[in-house]
Amino acid sequence: MLTLFFVEELPTQVGQIYEFDNEDARHAIKVLRMAAGEKFMLADGTGAWSQVKAFAVKKKTIEVEVVATGYQDPLPTTITVVQALTKSDRAKEAIELLTEAGVDRIVPWQASRSIGKSSDKFAVTAREASKQSRRLRIPEVTDIATTEQICDAIKLSDLAIVFHENTDVKLSECVSSLNVAHLLIIIGPEGGITASELEQFRDAGAKTAVMGRPVLRSAHAGIAAVAAVSALLKVW
Repeated sequence: MLTLFFVEELPTQVGQIYEFDNEDARHAIKVLRMAAGEKFMLADGTGAWSQVKAFAVKKKTIEVEVVATGYQDPLPTTITVVQALTKSDRAKEAIELLTEAGVDRIVPWQASRSIGKSSDKFAVTAREASKQSRRLRIPEVTDIATTEQICDAIKLSDLAIVFHENTDVKLSECVSSLNVAHLLIIIGPEGGITASELEQFRDAGAKTAVMGRPVLRSAHAGIAAVAAVSALLKVW
């Protein structure tokens, strides 16, 4: 696949000449050594894309010609993952993995046992991971959410699943229909979801499921959950 970069104002007319001028452009010039004649992709982060061909590589900008454009429709199931805050390095890893898994929205959650803090760099991490994984839609990273706000989100979803090691309910038992427009997955912190939090989520309408026998790290559990549920819902 062609290298992907994001721009704020995407050129969308074939034959249009466009000056690629942002931090991504400078990365392409200095690090990737982009040369005239090379083709790559530009996208706006919301599904629209343009394939372009470089014809003049300057010191800080690249002049390109648009050779093709298009739009990628969203998948029928919108996936939101509530990720309990973890240590900074693990939090960044979680954002990267969830982005690569294709989720639409990431909600950092201040759980009772969270030991990490939210960061304004989460959105930047999601953007960079989107480029790396060649996805045209950058996931939304929301502000930090409380347990009460998560309960409100559960009530608005078609299917909400809390992954918890102390349940014997298999994931396959939680998915009874493929007609899920809004899916919500909740991943707890390293210390686990408290009994009170779990009760609140269940009262709001969430189902609980176990993620196999091994206990995954919080930062790794999200991508495993998304993969499993996506397969069951035939999103993948």
